[in-house]
Amino acid sequence: MKRVPARIAYGIDADAMLAQTRSWSAINTGTANLEGLSRQWDMLADAFSDLPGTLADVRPRPVTAIAPDGSMREIAHGSHMVLRVRPDAARRVLLTGHMDTVFPADHPFQEQRWIDAETLNGPGLADMKGGIAAILHALLAFEQTEDAARLGYDVMINSDEETGSLSSAALIADLARGKHAALTYEPSALPDGTLAHARGGSGNFSVVVTGRSAHAGRNPDEGRNALVAAADLAVRLKALGHAGLSVNPARIEGGAANNVVPDHAVLRFNIRPKSVEAAEKFQRDFSALLHDIETAHEVSVRSHGGITRPPKPVDARAQKLFDLVRDCGAELGQEIGWQPSGGVCDGNNIAACGVPVVDTMGVRGGAIHSPDEFLIVPSLAERAALSALVLTRLASGDLA
Repeated sequence: MKRVPARIAYGIDADAMLAQTRSWSAINTGTANLEGLSRQWDMLADAFSDLPGTLADVRPRPVTAIAPDGSMREIAHGSHMVLRVRPDAARRVLLTGHMDTVFPADHPFQEQRWIDAETLNGPGLADMKGGIAAILHALLAFEQTEDAARLGYDVMINSDEETGSLSSAALIADLARGKHAALTYEPSALPDGTLAHARGGSGNFSVVVTGRSAHAGRNPDEGRNALVAAADLAVRLKALGHAGLSVNPARIEGGAANNVVPDHAVLRFNIRPKSVEAAEKFQRDFSALLHDIETAHEVSVRSHGGITRPPKPVDARAQKLFDLVRDCGAELGQEIGWQPSGGVCDGNNIAACGVPVVDTMGVRGGAIHSPDEFLIVPSLAERAALSALVLTRLASGDLA
């Protein structure tokens, strides 16, 4: 077994990591809180400026959504941060994280509190401001090694991961192109440090149904009830689900007074395909189903959205990266395992580009997306040391 360089195993500044993570958590960065995201961007840019390379403020791509009235509206997003180091290196990797959280600016969960001597409760501590600290300090440690000169990397911290990375998907694809491997810093799948392995995919859809209004008493037969058509569509969509695909009709908006046949409705739903084949089959079935609804109810339908997180199987090359992370953990006295996950993240997008990725390299914690979210504080230094060692092995060609 290779000897662990002492400066990687023990050179992580745990106190600085905790102080940074807490200061970042104190800023509300709900995906729609553009002011908070701007403040966070500035703080991250200041911290990552301690690394070599060039920092860039990348503007979000335009994103549209369907309003309840069926019209198209644009959704504003914050900027994304990209650091490029040694862009001409023969071997380059990608490290990604996100600065946004699921807690909006008016959410009551804004404060931190100690649960015990090693466990801190607070918004975004695990998901994933602690993960961003792990990226930074792993790279600071890595840059002190002789191996650093052999490896280039891009770091991307986006502002919209929690809502599907719609404004950063093209940026992720561009940065992933040609990379040797990728590491993403979502929190561990379990508090013991277990990694997420294969992941299913996810897609969000809105279907606008347009019928014909009429008086519910005088001439109801002349109307075409958009609400009923949307409800029928929801039931039929649910029936498309199977072991390899879950379908969740989530909301129907529309209707008016009780004496009016509604001529407008919007159905919103989510799907979770476990494989590429299941995703492709759903698209075919969905297209046929929309045609059937239009014919059966004499309405028109318009679909918006799609599968934005492709399923993430683990192929042989990706498994080698998991094995490398496990072996590095063993050298550091960390036991690393993995299990499949029904959740999705930017790792799905990276894997779809053909790049091996481990996407739960962040801190140990739990109860994410809830006011009970917690960070296991010693894992800050643990995960930074793990990543620093993984990067050293990648620089040495251990994932040939």
